[in-house]
Amino acid sequence: MIEAALGAIATLATPGTLGFVLLGVAVGLMVGILPGLGGTVGMSLALPFIFGMDPDQAIALLIGIAAVVHTADTFPSVLLGVPGSSGSQATIMDGYPLARQGQATRALSAAFFASMFGGVVGALCVFAILPIARPMVLAFGSPELLMLAVLGLSMVGILSGGQPARGMAMAALGLLLGSVGAAPSTPFYRYTFGSLYLYDGIPLAVLALGLFALPEILDLLAKGERIATEDTKGGKGGALQGFKDVLASRWLVARSAVLGVGVGFIPGLGGSVVDWISYGVAARTSRDGDRFGSGDIRGVIAPESSNNAKEGGALIPTLLFGIPGSGTTAVLLGGFVVLGLQPGPRMLTDNLDVTLLIIWTLALANVFGTLACLSVSGVVARLARVPPAHLAPFLLIIMLAGAYQSTRSWGDLVAFVVIGVCAWFLRRAKFPLPPLLIGFVLSTSVERNLFLSVERYGWSWLAHPGVLVITALTVALTWGSMRISERAEAP
Repeated sequence: MIEAALGAIATLATPGTLGFVLLGVAVGLMVGILPGLGGTVGMSLALPFIFGMDPDQAIALLIGIAAVVHTADTFPSVLLGVPGSSGSQATIMDGYPLARQGQATRALSAAFFASMFGGVVGALCVFAILPIARPMVLAFGSPELLMLAVLGLSMVGILSGGQPARGMAMAALGLLLGSVGAAPSTPFYRYTFGSLYLYDGIPLAVLALGLFALPEILDLLAKGERIATEDTKGGKGGALQGFKDVLASRWLVARSAVLGVGVGFIPGLGGSVVDWISYGVAARTSRDGDRFGSGDIRGVIAPESSNNAKEGGALIPTLLFGIPGSGTTAVLLGGFVVLGLQPGPRMLTDNLDVTLLIIWTLALANVFGTLACLSVSGVVARLARVPPAHLAPFLLIIMLAGAYQSTRSWGDLVAFVVIGVCAWFLRRAKFPLPPLLIGFVLSTSVERNLFLSVERYGWSWLAHPGVLVITALTVALTWGSMRISERAEAP
């Protein structure tokens, strides 16, 4: 194993392989900055070009893209309050308030360093647990996946801003919207109203952009304010401070990274869940968790660390079983087919060198990606001080393009506008929007795994050891957050 690991490092150090890692980093940076695209789109763009390439260089290109997209997608999340991809949704909770306080550079710097450390920790964790990962993955069935989704839904209270009833109502609305289209377990279509566009459900990118992008643009135009309502130069708002914040929160980074790996190697959860779980756990285990949501730098560090570490965890089921752990690894499987590689248990015997090359490339690409993002963050952060009348038309074009790429249908644009207008009214009425997104993201997982659990086990699945452990964890986190809130409110 050690000899193969050193051989993979030597392969990665060759100029040709390093060059393709850097190319992947550049592509991932450009794709990540544009809201609504994400690693799946970036890797799909590169897939046609790997025909006939050297397998090592092709893998370096694909992994370089996958690793950096989830670092670069922080730009729109922090500067615009718009999720850059499905994995950066929770970052807007504290990243955007920091940008409005004039601390965009600090928030971006902290996010990038947290992403880098999370990605490297994730790669090292994968290297350590790869030999014993097979029984761990097989231990998670539909009952355990259902309870993990319930754990994610329990985070609604943290994201409701002191309005739990409204938060639960919005989460219920999200679950309802997530049920639009084909049922995951039965041959029925729900709430389509005769529209072919709704047969496949509402695309996540369209919903996320509609919930957060259009209302923010409308508010900026209505108020006539820049995104950064305060101006801080250097000091507390600088890039160096962001690095210090990450060092001060090193245990939070490590814990969130391990959590990201754990969620990543469970097929069916994906990046749409891990950032919310990490954010909720960080808020619930902090003595001053009530500060989250108003510009607490820890609310940026936790989701960004787990988000990048998740990509390492998602490689485990992909390599060992040929089961994609995320959208990006699904495209990576297609790349394996093109390159003549067969994912499965034999990847650890016949292609151990390739497996280890993937892990080391993931770690190195995270370092390169962080340096690339830091090099342009100062310039990009100035967008927060551009007058809204100049910024809004440019942003609207980007949002429309990001929404349209979901299914390349006019329905994407109609849904974006309708959801955006409704979200604007909900926002004006003081309804929290993040719980709606959580409910939407988890709706399919809840419905599918509940159906499978009941069909296969009846109600005996409630007594499964894994279910009991996750239930106890959910109750403990909920009770702990309630205690912390009570202490914070006490005179």
